[in-house]
Amino acid sequence: MQRTYQELYPTSDSAHLAVTIEQYFSNQTPIWWVESSHGIAAGGLPSSRSVQPIAGLWLGNAIDQASGDRHAHIFLLYVMPHHRRRGIGAALVRHAEDWARERGDRQIGLQVFTSNQPALQLYQALGYQTQSLWMVKQLEP
Repeated sequence: MQRTYQELYPTSDSAHLAVTIEQYFSNQTPIWWVESSHGIAAGGLPSSRSVQPIAGLWLGNAIDQASGDRHAHIFLLYVMPHHRRRGIGAALVRHAEDWARERGDRQIGLQVFTSNQPALQLYQALGYQTQSLWMVKQLEP
């Protein structure tokens, strides 16, 4: 989560994110990680491998404002920059959709920053449509 916000808003303080995760994480809000192992020793032989997370998916629940029905919600989808555009994000979204179907959900939602054009393009390519716009206005003290 912090990496996502750091990429989009490099000058903002994201200390509140740890509290958000602690508050909302439960067995009803699963997190999946995509990991990569790497390590080459001298001579090109494999070394003891270190496992590195390269992507993550955090799911939860939301309530449809029109119907009142609970549905799955993608809290966070993140792929490390040098692993993007390889299908990892799309595979994770499809995994989220399968998880939601297995629970009996009839829809899945997410929120994405309008400035995050690569994410918007991914979600649109996967069939997601804008349902509402969240608008904000900065107020002077």
